[in-house]
Amino acid sequence: MARRSDHSRDEIKEMALVAGEKIIEEEGYKALTARRVSSAIGYTVGSLYLVFSNLDDLRLQINTRTLDQLLSGLDEVMKRCNTPHDCIKALAREYLRFAQRNELRWLMVFEHKLPAGIETPAWYLNHIEKLFECIDQQFYSLGSVKAQTGSVRAARALWSGVHGICILASTGKLNVVSGETVESVVDTLVDNFLKGWAV
Repeated sequence: MARRSDHSRDEIKEMALVAGEKIIEEEGYKALTARRVSSAIGYTVGSLYLVFSNLDDLRLQINTRTLDQLLSGLDEVMKRCNTPHDCIKALAREYLRFAQRNELRWLMVFEHKLPAGIETPAWYLNHIEKLFECIDQQFYSLGSVKAQTGSVRAARALWSGVHGICILASTGKLNVVSGETVESVVDTLVDNFLKGWAV
């Protein structure tokens, strides 16, 4: 068992986050416990709680890293697209790909709930808001008065649909027509939503 002096607080934190991600990727979010993480990094549970307030804090910080990785991918996508329509479709596709590549960590972002009476920290909400800003901006850039006045609501509605497809695909409950892919279902949703939005 390592001593507290073997690593700095920042090093222990990084080790714990990496270990936590590995546990989730291999066994799912419910396998993540303070004991499992502390054992994986060679420290006591007490040492772990010198770095994190509690297990929920650890989970939120892992989720933050997941969200940041997703945002990085979305930012890269926006550098390669031209029109708002193309960007929205590309963002939706990247969201789907990220969910498929990082399924168990991605699911934890939505499955983890704080205990009743505990408010979600502002720093965590800010990370979520950054993701929505990507799609919000593209809807606003569609240019019409309708697009600009209701862009945030429309962006959230479409993203909820894209997210729903990802969830159904993840749980094996999306019955895709023979020859179709999950990506084509996402494309159909985006194309038809934007076609209706432009009317």
